[in-house]
Formats: sequence, structure tokens, C-alpha cells
Amino acid sequence: MESFSLDHTKVHAPYVRQAEVLHTPKGDVIVKYDLRFTQPNQEIMPTGAVHALEHFLAGFLREELEGVIDLSPMGCRTGFYLIKLGQAGVEEIALALIRALGRILEAKSVPARSPVQCGNYRDLSLFGAQEYAKAVKEKLEVKYAHVR
Repeated sequence: MESFSLDHTKVHAPYVRQAEVLHTPKGDVIVKYDLRFTQPNQEIMPTGAVHALEHFLAGFLREELEGVIDLSPMGCRTGFYLIKLGQAGVEEIALALIRALGRILEAKSVPARSPVQCGNYRDLSLFGAQEYAKAVKEKLEVKYAHVR
């Protein structure tokens, strides 16, 4: 697996990275992006924050980008994988993420936070999600300021 061959001691989070490109037998392109929020093995996000970020980003990134297939949290709790149909530049993904993080900062509640909508609805932290959204957004804005 691609993520196991990445040297996690040499990356500098936060960042957006194209992790993998797959070509289907019918010619479709599926791309996996690494949306890294925290430095691996140094800062691990608490589950309530990761879970809330997942709820927000799953919807907001679909509104920002065409062809989103999935947004999944990394098991190590340092970021997310975005799976998308069709190629997009890292800068395009980063700017969409920055916009989505800005929307999280304006939110008054976490979406899909009921026992009907979520299998672990008690473990959602709006405060935690907004703290990470703010920190990551600020750093990504500096990193991608040249693209705007």
C-alpha cells in the first residue's frame, strides 16, 4: 500500500498530497489525496474532533469539488483520505479544503449527529473540529497563498 511506503518521519504537515492514481478498465481515473492535518507521530487528533471533521468535510468537499467518491479519516488520526473521480491538481484540492475549513469555523453544530444518522453520535466534538479547522486553514493559506 502506498501509505505504508511513505516515510512519515520526513513529511511536514499540514499538506495536501496526491497519494495514488488508479485507472479503471473502462478508462476512468480515480485519485486518492492525502489531506494531512497533523504531524505524524507527534500530534494525534482526538477521535471526537476527527469524527466531527469527517462529518463536515464529507459534505463540504462534495459541494466544493466534482467527483468526490469518499472522504475517510486515517486510522492514525493525523488526517483524511479524499477519493475522487477524475484528476485535479493538488492546489485545487487544497483551495477546496481551505474553503471547507472556513465553513466549519462558521458552523453552529455538527451535521448528522443523531443516533439515526450516525453509529457513534456521542463522540463528536464541534469545538475540537473547529480548533483543528482553524489551525490547518491558517497554515494551508500561507502554504498555498501563491495559488489564489
